[in-house]
Amino acid sequence: MLRLGVVSFLNSRPLIAGLESDADIQLVLDVPAALPGRLDRGEVDVSLIPVLDVLRGHGQYQVVSDACIACDGETMTVRIFAQVPPDRIRTLWVDTDSHTSVALARVLWRELYVRDLESRTIDTRREDLRACEAVLLIGDKVVSPQRGSFAYEVDLGGAWRQHTGLPFVFAVWAMRTAMPNGGNVAALLEAARDRGVARAAEIADTEGPSHGWPAELARRYLMRCLKFRLDDRSRAGVARFAHYCLAADIVPPDALDTWMAQWTPRPVPVTP
Repeated sequence: MLRLGVVSFLNSRPLIAGLESDADIQLVLDVPAALPGRLDRGEVDVSLIPVLDVLRGHGQYQVVSDACIACDGETMTVRIFAQVPPDRIRTLWVDTDSHTSVALARVLWRELYVRDLESRTIDTRREDLRACEAVLLIGDKVVSPQRGSFAYEVDLGGAWRQHTGLPFVFAVWAMRTAMPNGGNVAALLEAARDRGVARAAEIADTEGPSHGWPAELARRYLMRCLKFRLDDRSRAGVARFAHYCLAADIVPPDALDTWMAQWTPRPVPVTP
């Protein structure tokens, strides 16, 4: 049985197309910030984890597939909502479901506004967001009316693309330890991704509403906003992100080396 940790939002559905009916695979759903811990505790064998955790991991995580969750412009579901203009934001209330997006907000505000944001956590499912000067939301809740009414919105994927000209990668498939038949994992995950991309409209129509998405908006999200392949430009985007995070003391000094080492030719570990 292969246990896969999967982001519980709509954005992961194209990555697991066909796997839900495979008797040899168990899908363990959770929010992005919780999945690295599940991987560390051995609750899953391979997991979608925030790319920030790879950068912070001192080499303990190995990226195992070129399937990922990324964008090359507007992402729709990683946004800051604010009562004041973006350059006046001082305190950012952050969604506890996220690791990478919080770091992305911090580096963008340093780059765009030469300002260090003070971040505070908020339970976005229970607390009144309208009392916040600015709040970072990720995932399906961004399309929910519960986000409140704000005068300003910043899509962080769009802001990153405009500033760097590069895609942004939010999550990658990773593992910590060797596993039986590990060499087949990449092929399994990439085949699922290819099926999901081909069936994105169907996935949007059938699964979007259950995640709070109108079907037409879900199709735009899955088919136009998100990218699911970790190509050379996306890898360069992560390297740029690592560089900015180093400057902001968000990641350890070896973060960029950790990322670049992922692409040194080497076999996926396989246990006898």
